[in-house]
Amino acid sequence: MGEGLQRLEPLRHVAAGVLNVTYFEAGPADGRPVILLHGFPYDIHSYVDVAPRLAEAGFRVIVPYLRGHGGTRFRDRATPRSGQQAALGRDVIDLMDALGIERAVLAGYDWGGRAACVAAALWPERVEGIVSVNGYLVQDLSAAMAPLPPQLEAGFWYFFYFLTERGRAGLAAHRREIAEVIWRRNSPAWAFADAELDRAAAAFENPDYVDVVIHSYRHRLGHVDGAPAYRDLEARLAELPPIPVPAVTLDGLADGNFPATDAAASAAHFTGPRVHRHVPDAGHDLPQEAPEAFAAAVVEVASLNSADAAA
Repeated sequence: MGEGLQRLEPLRHVAAGVLNVTYFEAGPADGRPVILLHGFPYDIHSYVDVAPRLAEAGFRVIVPYLRGHGGTRFRDRATPRSGQQAALGRDVIDLMDALGIERAVLAGYDWGGRAACVAAALWPERVEGIVSVNGYLVQDLSAAMAPLPPQLEAGFWYFFYFLTERGRAGLAAHRREIAEVIWRRNSPAWAFADAELDRAAAAFENPDYVDVVIHSYRHRLGHVDGAPAYRDLEARLAELPPIPVPAVTLDGLADGNFPATDAAASAAHFTGPRVHRHVPDAGHDLPQEAPEAFAAAVVEVASLNSADAAA
């Protein structure tokens, strides 16, 4: 699948917390670490053009498969296959610990942006700076049942589909097809090739994919409990903690499901230096659709950190 396309390889593996994480690494080993985090339903190849740019700029670039994706596996059969936000953020810190990284720039979109926001909010001492598509992505679970405008709710059809056992069965049977529908709605201006979708869809064959995805959406809508191991972290996230580290937030102006906002919309959640930018012609998978802009944002947030440290 996806033959002839560039791939992020070779892949590496490391035991990190509850996971054996599969990841790609590029750039100098002593470079400034940056961790690039993909979303759902996507994979590490969202960064296929971003990673080499940052490696050439001297960064140590790490691109992991999130839990339930690609070669990443749970180390214990008994570990709950949770997809909740606290688990995603904890996974980032566990990966840093496993790789001996004290501090890193975190950058992501969708699930990956949420993981970055959670890590930056709960463990700011470990985060040099953050790039987040769509701003502050810590979920306010107390507002999960507040309705959105109907045109936005329509784009989130899969949230509700996944609450049902029919939706679980549908995801198990039609992983690639569901991803295609979401991709086209998320990025209506992106003329992606079938081979690009095939390349990402290979990551959805992970045996934990369905369980992790279904738990993620059921948890965020209050239909299932979180895993006990993350109870304390979720309690802290319920307070919507601020992100005190330098931040660059991005919105794609061609995002079909997540309309661009102005900086004021989530300003109270960012208490460190922050720059907010709109990216023309980019949809939800912004790093793959606009790699130059995303890579530039990583370089920019690293410079914000340097300027903040020197002040």
